[in-house]
Amino acid sequence: MTSLHDRPNTALVVVDVQNGVVANGYQRDEVVANISTLVDKARQQDVPVIWVQHRSDELVPETAEWEYVPELQRLGSEPLVHKQHGDSFEDTTLEAELAQRGVGRVVVTGAQTDACIRATLHGAFVRGYDTVLVSDAHTSEDFSEYGMPPVDKVIAHTNMYWTWQSGPGRTASVVDTAGVDFAPAEG
Repeated sequence: MTSLHDRPNTALVVVDVQNGVVANGYQRDEVVANISTLVDKARQQDVPVIWVQHRSDELVPETAEWEYVPELQRLGSEPLVHKQHGDSFEDTTLEAELAQRGVGRVVVTGAQTDACIRATLHGAFVRGYDTVLVSDAHTSEDFSEYGMPPVDKVIAHTNMYWTWQSGPGRTASVVDTAGVDFAPAEG
């Protein structure tokens, strides 16, 4: 029920599944496999797949760390959005790419759970998008040595709290890979 008018379509957004981001990610191989499954399903259903790629001091363009993991291959027809901030909408072309495709509902996957995934979910939601977090298709590193909860708890907490998000004219939900439905948004 997106609050964005004339935007009935759904898109899969794949955030920062780059070598340097997910190398130490919790259940990395399972998460990447789930994202791959979703990419294949989206392509089979002619659902847009939007790729987001982060740049920072640690993720320098054209380096191995900056590149997407080899298990995920972007098609030339699929947009690649470059970003420098946690929120994939902030100072990027993501909104324009979604608007061009009539997207009002985003299915969010990728890394890192406690940074770019959370920021992108909130960024989409406050902009009027229906948001779906795929519970088993996002990951993060373990930062417990810095006082953070263990990574499995960070992921579980993010999955739990996102189910309770609400706002007028839009929805937030959490589903696992098998439960993803790329049906058009309502509204």
